Amino acid sequence: MVSEDSAAPLLQMQGIVKVFPGARALDGVDLDVLPGEVHCLLGQNGAGKSTLIKVLAGAHQPTHGTILMDGERIEIPNPVAALEHGVATMYQELDVVDGLTVAENIYLGHELATAGVTQRREATSRTRELMQRLGHAEIPPNRLVGDLSAAGKQVVSMARALSRNARVIVMDEPSAVLDSGEVDNLFRVVDDLTAQGIAIIYISHRLEEIRRIGDRITVIKDGRTVERNLSVETTPTDELIRLMTGKEAGIAFPERPGVADDAPVRLDVTGLSVAGEFSDVSFTVRAGEVVGLAGLVGSGRSEILEAVYGARRTTAGVVALDGKPVRKGSVSGAIRAGIGLAPEERKSQGLLLDEPVYRNITLSSFARMATAGWLNEKQEKTVSAEQATALDLRPTGVERAISTLSGGNQQKAMLARWLVHGCDVLLLDEPTRGVDVGARAEIYALVRRLADAGTAVLMVSSEIPEVLGLADRVLVVSEGRVVHTSPAQDIDEHQVLDLVMEGTIA
Repeated sequence: MVSEDSAAPLLQMQGIVKVFPGARALDGVDLDVLPGEVHCLLGQNGAGKSTLIKVLAGAHQPTHGTILMDGERIEIPNPVAALEHGVATMYQELDVVDGLTVAENIYLGHELATAGVTQRREATSRTRELMQRLGHAEIPPNRLVGDLSAAGKQVVSMARALSRNARVIVMDEPSAVLDSGEVDNLFRVVDDLTAQGIAIIYISHRLEEIRRIGDRITVIKDGRTVERNLSVETTPTDELIRLMTGKEAGIAFPERPGVADDAPVRLDVTGLSVAGEFSDVSFTVRAGEVVGLAGLVGSGRSEILEAVYGARRTTAGVVALDGKPVRKGSVSGAIRAGIGLAPEERKSQGLLLDEPVYRNITLSSFARMATAGWLNEKQEKTVSAEQATALDLRPTGVERAISTLSGGNQQKAMLARWLVHGCDVLLLDEPTRGVDVGARAEIYALVRRLADAGTAVLMVSSEIPEVLGLADRVLVVSEGRVVHTSPAQDIDEHQVLDLVMEGTIA
């Protein structure tokens, strides 16, 4: 832990204001970060966290305000300048290039070269050292990043930040794609970095992580600092939630009414296999039922969802909806049958970032909104605006680019897409990844509302309490196999962990 009295701030952001056309994203944010500390930045989706770190990273220019490093005012006109000042940013959505190797990604933009000739051997050697330092020596420097899992890509992003010799590292939801063991390793690396005097700005909606890793907390709401430099040790969780949301902490999970024994089977998966990923997976999901898949990253849980959706070609098995087989390996066939997917990686897998909010919401419903091959844009906007209002999408206005929305509001837009389309089976992969406590409750209520209306919901989450709290029934997945099935109320978090690690309950 770092004492506030023991050091002057390494980084200061004073009165930061950022105005976009039609929106004031930041309205006077102050942030002080000490050398060698983990400073946690908290706030709801849409509070301004992403805009603030983009200002620090040189991606946005502040309308007003001052940034100081070691007490000296600095200008950060672009991302290169940020790196030159010792600020490296790891964004929530993975920013690696799939077509390049691990080493090429790490040194992208600051290639090791002599007389204009790239020193590949040196880059390879340094990459190995970085991977060993991060506890992932098994990732070779010449591996294509596109062949890595989401967790592996996150490790590459971390290595890139370390390669810059940064004095301040911004970590935006760094644990979102990591399993419990990898989170422990992440925290080990953070401890190592702070011991060297490097400051970490840590953004996470998982308040239990803040307790484990943080020193001080700054809370922002509606683009303003509401409290700063709070002690992690002495500030109660209920107080943090009140500061972020303006409301007292409440029960996050809606009541589960239960599923009738005679409820029709909506989704029937039999003997499903994808070579090298999972094998012989069978389960059903009834109308009105929420079934959760619990397992470690890489266990095959997300791949099962993708196979059901037709995004992965199966090597065996059948997916049936209301008793009718769904065409294998066909996303369009799955959508026509009535299956929808909100994927784990919103930006790379689910959204058209340069398109407006309304176009992203109506993306799967074009056939209903077209006449003679021409989209009815007025209808698109009207339908989308209704859903945006119902889901409290912020900022308001469906004509703005969806890239300007926070992660939680982008997730709401993804769910709005399937509300408009009207699917019978909804697949949710990490539905609350990067989503704040207030928006989580809204998403939980929405999922339950869909189930109550007869939708069959199949969800994946890395957070076991979320699976147990939201699902009616839980399937535990380990090494590509379903090793346990039970009603959610009949199993606890420790038993799930035993199953995912050992395949048996201790």
